[in-house]
Amino acid sequence: MSVTGKSKALTVPDIAARKSGIPLTCLTAYTTPVAKLVDPHCDIVLVGDSVGMVLHGLPSTLTVTLEMMILHGKAVRRGLQRALMVVDMPFGSYEESPEQAFRNAACLMAETGCAAVKLEGGENMASTIRFLTARGIPVMAHLGLTPQAINVFGGYRVQGRSEGAARVRNDALMVADAGAFAIVLEKIPEALARQITEDVAIPTIGIGASAACDGQILVVDDMLGLFGDFRPKFVKRYAELGQTAEAAVKVYAQEVRERRFPGSDHVFNDTPALSKE
Repeated sequence: MSVTGKSKALTVPDIAARKSGIPLTCLTAYTTPVAKLVDPHCDIVLVGDSVGMVLHGLPSTLTVTLEMMILHGKAVRRGLQRALMVVDMPFGSYEESPEQAFRNAACLMAETGCAAVKLEGGENMASTIRFLTARGIPVMAHLGLTPQAINVFGGYRVQGRSEGAARVRNDALMVADAGAFAIVLEKIPEALARQITEDVAIPTIGIGASAACDGQILVVDDMLGLFGDFRPKFVKRYAELGQTAEAAVKVYAQEVRERRFPGSDHVFNDTPALSKE
């Protein structure tokens, strides 16, 4: 649902209240211009640790640092007026203990002005989620394919098939009971995502899950087609900006080499002659 005009900033309770209502629209953002672009149309903007792969060329999210998340979080914050801003906690910043998680989550919130943090993990993270929410830090959970655990999974594989379904469902029940206000369900079977959405009292946000989820999220660069060779099954391309940009760069390079750019419209004329004194 597109939003026009000025709207009040959405809060965590606003998002939680959307359970079984109009689906939540969510996208990632890592920069101020993109945050401004998506803000009028999105309910949640996630500063994802996918920034490491999307903008920094890293092979995975595992080497993303807290400092990187703070840097990009500050940039996104400057571009938002309406959408709820959530920032990913990077790998190694919360797993050691609830106390470690609190210190780093509090730092993220204080430095970026985000409204909530997102962390990966189910039953093993329930006590941490409870610890954070009891101390004023709203938490979005992330289940199914959790990219920070790709070495455990053996790659970016669908999770929750056959006997794995019970584990993912139990994880969802545990994080909801611990106080998470929403759950991202990534790359799990459609029927399982539908079942979890029915079972938990908090919104589910799908990415490679089910249209029955209470919302959807995509990496903005993926859905805009900025990566020509990256086409996961769960991404719908709403544009092919990478092709458009490449064509523009090609024309620019040709015009420079042929001295057709800059033209008369792009230079400053009638400049007074420089004095020789």
